[in-house]
Amino acid sequence: MNILLTGASRGIGAATLDALNKAGHRVAGQSTAGNDGLIAADFGEPDGARHAWEAALAKLGTIDVLINNAGIFEGVDIDCSDEDWHAAWARTLAVNLQASADLCRLAIRHFREKGGGRIVNVASRAAFRGDSPNHWHYAASKAGMVAMTRSIARGYAAENILAFAVAPGFTVSDMTEEYLTGRGGAQIVADIPLGRVASTVEVAETIRWLATEAPPSATGTVIDVNGASYVR
Repeated sequence: MNILLTGASRGIGAATLDALNKAGHRVAGQSTAGNDGLIAADFGEPDGARHAWEAALAKLGTIDVLINNAGIFEGVDIDCSDEDWHAAWARTLAVNLQASADLCRLAIRHFREKGGGRIVNVASRAAFRGDSPNHWHYAASKAGMVAMTRSIARGYAAENILAFAVAPGFTVSDMTEEYLTGRGGAQIVADIPLGRVASTVEVAETIRWLATEAPPSATGTVIDVNGASYVR
């Protein structure tokens, strides 16, 4: 399969890129900087998603699967200035939700022309149970991603366009490693019945399965990968 994978330079994205390459798929990976052969696209910019899509299409010829993994996790305190508060919300929603929505729109239009395709959106446990007092915007962006995934699944299944989401809890990655090794790490692990956080390899394997093997009737599914730290 020909796959566009965003946020492919580190963490879950890098593990997913590795899993897909090992399985023999052709992958156009994206990162902000575009190092190591990845497509450079800044999702904080209004045209970032379209640039990534068009570059991937030029590289692959056609796209069968879109994986929206790119995201940011940047805190903001409620006691900051209005300007800083609005800027934090705007940036997080732009990168985590708007860029994903833009790519989903482009993918659906492309999939309609070729008779179908798959979308996998990487959301978060935070979409369902919320996040810290400094991360309202992150939780809101991921909840929006889940709602978007389900809307796509319901709206386009008849056209063989399938949509799935993955909702990881804390994962050992560049985004969370510092926090997990600090004072907050023990509390996080204590809240996970499995006794450890998920690995990027575990999340990547879930993404790979949804992107390439999950049965069509599973469209609209959101799979939790959080060691039973939140069940629903």
